[in-house]
Amino acid sequence: MTQHSDLPLERWAQFDLGQQILQIGAEMQRALKFLGGERLVQLRACYERALGLVDLTVQANPDPHLRRELLRWRGVVAGLYLGSESDPIVHRQALRVLLCLHPESAKQIAVLGL
Repeated sequence: MTQHSDLPLERWAQFDLGQQILQIGAEMQRALKFLGGERLVQLRACYERALGLVDLTVQANPDPHLRRELLRWRGVVAGLYLGSESDPIVHRQALRVLLCLHPESAKQIAVLGL
């Protein structure tokens, strides 16, 4: 994860949870343009950045219930990352589930057509 590798936890923790989820969602949304093609390297880079942001979010939020859900979600995205080809259906479902984790980010579900 090069793009966010220098993002310190202290800086990430300044964002509220809704903003954190929206930024993770932005990486997942960016990945949509690489689904179904031969751009697996770019798709995996998006997943890698999303996974890194999830790791920061888990570290920044002490709520054990939220952490559990984020880590479950992370497992799904890690599976997408490791897959030999893209899975647009699982990707869209994962993005939808992520956005459902906070009322502010959930507003984007209808906007994105998820």
